[in-house]
Amino acid sequence: MQYILRYKIVLPVIVLSCFVNIVNAQLRNAYNLADHDDKRYYFGIVLGYNTSHYNISHSNYFLNQDSIQAVNGLNSGRIHLGIMANLQLSKRWDLRFYPLNLIFSEKKFQYDLKYPDMGDNNLVRTQKVESIVMSWPLQVRLKSDRIRNFRVYTLAGIKFDYDLASNSGTTNSDNLVKVNKTDFGVEAGIGFQFFNKYVIVSPEIKVSHGLRNVHVPDPTFKYSNVIDRMNSSMILFSLHFEGGGN
Repeated sequence: MQYILRYKIVLPVIVLSCFVNIVNAQLRNAYNLADHDDKRYYFGIVLGYNTSHYNISHSNYFLNQDSIQAVNGLNSGRIHLGIMANLQLSKRWDLRFYPLNLIFSEKKFQYDLKYPDMGDNNLVRTQKVESIVMSWPLQVRLKSDRIRNFRVYTLAGIKFDYDLASNSGTTNSDNLVKVNKTDFGVEAGIGFQFFNKYVIVSPEIKVSHGLRNVHVPDPTFKYSNVIDRMNSSMILFSLHFEGGGN
């Protein structure tokens, strides 16, 4: 236990120290890409890691049965990648769009059972649904003043998602919860720009929340009947490599 606590304390301190050292190094250097803020638009590449789950609401059927005690969405991690286009509206404000943004995700469901399924002695059942999502976020970004080669920004926006791997139109031969192909939602986040000699590296963390109920009910499947609503929730850690434009 002491080792775990020590690990949880030391690791964030190391990460924070590295971050502070990077910032200090950027502040000491001369201006890189000094004319970047004069560009009307520019593009970038995005690579990152995401963790996601479904926020689940129980249905009326759940209240009238006793075989399933609870159903919860579990966090699971995957990667994402994309192309970003940035339009500078003013010194402070940018408009961002992602013409190509591919998110690989996995949603897990955990069911607590009162009685085990036939041929199975477990009282906990876990299922997963794989997703390959084409996402089109549109964001407004508020930037701080540039401190030599460093800047902080915040962002907020909306998104539209299309799940290329959705099982909503298939027969439920695998007894999986069905998920709708389309979703829309809101996003918010914070990031940091580090201006290097040839490229800008921007680590960013963003929270994304789906507004649509993506659950497709299947009356033939008891694990679907206990669910009323499913809303996607995701945290994305990204690295933006920003460069060319005019």
